[in-house]
Amino acid sequence: MSDVPTPPSDSPFHAERTPRDEAPQFVLPLVVRIERSAPPARTDALETAARAVLLLLGDERSLGDGEWAQAVRDWQDARIRKVVRRARGAEWRRAEALPGITVTGKSAEVRVFPPVPLDAWPKDLVRLQVSGTDLDDPEPPAEPDRTQPVLWLNPDLDMSAGKAMAQAGHGAQLAWWELSDEERTAWREAGFPLAVRTAAPTDWTELTGGALPLVRDAGFTEIAPGSCTVVADHPALR
Repeated sequence: MSDVPTPPSDSPFHAERTPRDEAPQFVLPLVVRIERSAPPARTDALETAARAVLLLLGDERSLGDGEWAQAVRDWQDARIRKVVRRARGAEWRRAEALPGITVTGKSAEVRVFPPVPLDAWPKDLVRLQVSGTDLDDPEPPAEPDRTQPVLWLNPDLDMSAGKAMAQAGHGAQLAWWELSDEERTAWREAGFPLAVRTAAPTDWTELTGGALPLVRDAGFTEIAPGSCTVVADHPALR
């Protein structure tokens, strides 16, 4: 597991310009399947996206001399960008034909792909839409199991489902970086259990005031630079 980096002082999720901005920029593409007749539930899509990021990070192809390893290293040396696009029907089938990992939740399907240069997406992905990822939960999500990792969303931010999926992926990645090799192995072998929930306003100050990993968005889309979007509450990090 030596390929998993320790979070550097110049965090890839902070708005301030750092040496990371001088490196070639890569992006991690994620595609969520949204069929007109059966769109996924919002919370399940967020959780499935977060697990997809973790599965790619822990995949043998992303480590050592694996076929995706150099792209993952290049991506992690620069800003950690993730972009979520939507697909249905033939679009989804074309996306599934590209190298990547499909992760299935209760109602959601998300495919994650190895990082690509910011301006060189595969043609079958670049044609997919970023907009139109607004999703709803048919019922309020249940209280999370606090013995499992919880990615807490900022209650004061209004994010599209696509934006929130990317932010949940960021939070999962920060938790992954903070864990020891043994803790990463245990999480992976358990199937990366996690929950994504919006924090109660009364809890948000406490969550962001401790030592838990937090994501501050660089402000490329939707929200202001420096906004804290997610707190990664993994039991091993409390």
